[in-house]
Amino acid sequence: MVTSLTFLGSGGGRFTTIYQVRATGGVYLEDGRVRVHIDPGPGALVQMHRFNVNPTKTDIIAVSHAHTDHYTDAEVLIEAITNGGTKKKGALIGSKSVIEGYDEFDPAISRYHRGLVDKVLSFTPGESFEYKHLRIKATKSFHNDPTTIGFRFETTKGVISYMADTDYDDSLAEEHEGARILILPVTRPLGAKIPYHLSTKEAAKIIAAVKPELAILTHFGLKMIEENPDFQADWIWKETGIRTIAADDGMVVEIGKKIEII
Repeated sequence: MVTSLTFLGSGGGRFTTIYQVRATGGVYLEDGRVRVHIDPGPGALVQMHRFNVNPTKTDIIAVSHAHTDHYTDAEVLIEAITNGGTKKKGALIGSKSVIEGYDEFDPAISRYHRGLVDKVLSFTPGESFEYKHLRIKATKSFHNDPTTIGFRFETTKGVISYMADTDYDDSLAEEHEGARILILPVTRPLGAKIPYHLSTKEAAKIIAAVKPELAILTHFGLKMIEENPDFQADWIWKETGIRTIAADDGMVVEIGKKIEII
């Protein structure tokens, strides 16, 4: 049974998204016959075709929160899953802001598109969902969309954890304990912290506490890209002793007894 991650984009934040310095297509998880598209931002569909990922084979779309760099292509991908809306299938899971709307956020996915899939779930931290053999648990985040969630995937090859946009908090590491792979959105480099997002220094603290086999940095803002994500990842590796890499657009990670970067 194949378990893999494909990074359909390694960019994030307003200006990386606007200028597409890095793609913003999210992350695609394949665990045997279950396929999950996480945070399909602008250009996700194009990136899928670019990297030979068939959008019609997706089972679940998971959206962490209602910011455009995380949800923009979700509706067209719902149409792909449901054969243009002719076959009710698949699942949509997301934060309250994505599914129901919250405060100033209208629902990110239209009522029409929510009606096309077989299951729609509005998640809060701690809630979980099982689809075939895959269990997905919502984890906490500290972001300016207060309903933001991360995702903990219990796959056939161990736990793969995806942190959504978040500020640092000591409690975050507990949410991702036991993860073989920890994916972190590191928007800002060393010495350039901004509210509601991780910089390299905060990411290192979380990685040191979780102790995954592999930490993957992604969701790079413009300043992070200017400061070289590979350098930032190497700094964390040296600081923590834990293998840490920066994602590239199109990067594939295969998970078996060993974790290999393709």
